[in-house]
Amino acid sequence: MKGQRLFIRPIEATDHETVAVFLQNHGGSSHVPACGLIGKLVGDLVAVVELEITPDTVRLDNIVVATALRRKWIGRAMLREVEQLARKMERPRVQVDDARGAQEFLRRVGFVSEGDRWIREVG
Repeated sequence: MKGQRLFIRPIEATDHETVAVFLQNHGGSSHVPACGLIGKLVGDLVAVVELEITPDTVRLDNIVVATALRRKWIGRAMLREVEQLARKMERPRVQVDDARGAQEFLRRVGFVSEGDRWIREVG
């Protein structure tokens, strides 16, 4: 992976089948998000982020990275893109409502626990 560039873009309608298969293989569900981002490495889908845009926040509902590529900073790169999106949309923070076992990852990338929610200020 070293020296390769992660290409991140919004999920499009034509991605539906590919994203469903990826999520089934790496996340346990084939639910394709209505709003989100995909990450590709050398043309292969390696990450999917499910988002919800609210009036004051960008809510991160799920992030899935290919099993073989976890701990390679792909999740961090996807979160940086989510933060940039939040800034462009003038949303002051990114929020995670259900960490589903990702608390340590969220802490490492700068999120702070506020009860059941995890928040990262971006603006």
